Amino acid sequence: MLRLIRQWHQRYWRDRSKAERVELQSMVTWYSTLWTFPLFWLMLPLAGGADRRPVPLALGWLLVAVDLLQCVAAHRVLRPSVDHYLGRTELPSRALRAPAVLLGLALALIVALATAGGSDPVTIRLTIGAVLVPFGLPYAFTVPVKVFLRRSAALGALITAAFSIARPSGLGIVATGVVIAFSTSFSVLAARTGGWTLSVVWEAERAREIEARLAVAEERLRFGRDLHDVLGRNLSVISLKSELAVQLARRGRPEAVEQMIEVQRIAQESQREVREVVRGYRAADLGTELAGAQGVLAAAGIDCEVRAEAAGLPAEVQSALGWVVREATTNVLRHGEAGRCSVGLRVQEGSVVLTVENDGVAGTPHGGGGSGLPGLRERLAAVDGTLEAGLVGKDRFRLVAEVPLRQKVGEVTS
Repeated sequence: MLRLIRQWHQRYWRDRSKAERVELQSMVTWYSTLWTFPLFWLMLPLAGGADRRPVPLALGWLLVAVDLLQCVAAHRVLRPSVDHYLGRTELPSRALRAPAVLLGLALALIVALATAGGSDPVTIRLTIGAVLVPFGLPYAFTVPVKVFLRRSAALGALITAAFSIARPSGLGIVATGVVIAFSTSFSVLAARTGGWTLSVVWEAERAREIEARLAVAEERLRFGRDLHDVLGRNLSVISLKSELAVQLARRGRPEAVEQMIEVQRIAQESQREVREVVRGYRAADLGTELAGAQGVLAAAGIDCEVRAEAAGLPAEVQSALGWVVREATTNVLRHGEAGRCSVGLRVQEGSVVLTVENDGVAGTPHGGGGSGLPGLRERLAAVDGTLEAGLVGKDRFRLVAEVPLRQKVGEVTS
């Protein structure tokens, strides 16, 4: 049994994103509501309070059968109705035709049952709510609230009039109106509040994905600017000096050789700088990367705590660790469903240790299928650093980068 529960948890819960979990929970609640009202508001009351005469008994069983069919029809149309509300698909105009016909049939049977005196007044009123909710819940997703309330009021007036004719009673009319108002309010509130929450969660999910894409796009722009700065200037110098060398060579001037030597030197320097840009070895401000990570995660709704206890790091170490911070932040945004993230930087026993830990382990494993973590290991290897990444317990992911220091680093607390 425990194994089956673990398998269900792994397949249907842990591997889902936060928005998918909220949607699954909402759908289970709505489906349960569809079947709960017929059970507790129709079947159980009828079983205890129905008249045993042939006609009322037949009407009662027929009402139960129609209500079950109504629940089946509502069950089938609920998911398309939710997708329609969330803007995923268009709901066909005929989708609610069968539930509407079954609702009308169920209400007619209730009126007939009340006319035949087949049950007590309380049970009759409860059955009205039992048949209204299975139709009203999916219907509330398909029309504006004002339209839903206006049409519900018209239907309520029609039902109240029918019952006032079938069994005239001032108290009964009031009770009927109360049950109809409750069923209508419950349906629209259960549908719209849950649907609105679900839409907000999905909007936040899309915002987080956009944030991750923007982080990647920003890095590409930075790379493009750096590459342009390196090649643009040097290629201009190479072009001018090579043109000058051609002119000098045509005149037989010995300075042409010196110009070509200078062109060779600039080309070699450009090659080295391009390698530095590609590998990310150019000096980076680690403090800026830490502050940027905290700002990006906070904007994505993730509580981020940064603790830095080192300053004066060598430029190559700052650059390597800056890339670790940037890649770890991207992983948290893109792959996890974190609510909290902590970043720690400290110097210990001749090395600097960077730790990034978060509670988002759902979805794609951090760097599991891409080149992020292998790329970080290559960058750290250039400064003799190491990288460890993996789960800590069941619900936390930790990334630890350690780089040895070749010089004494003063410690500060920020």
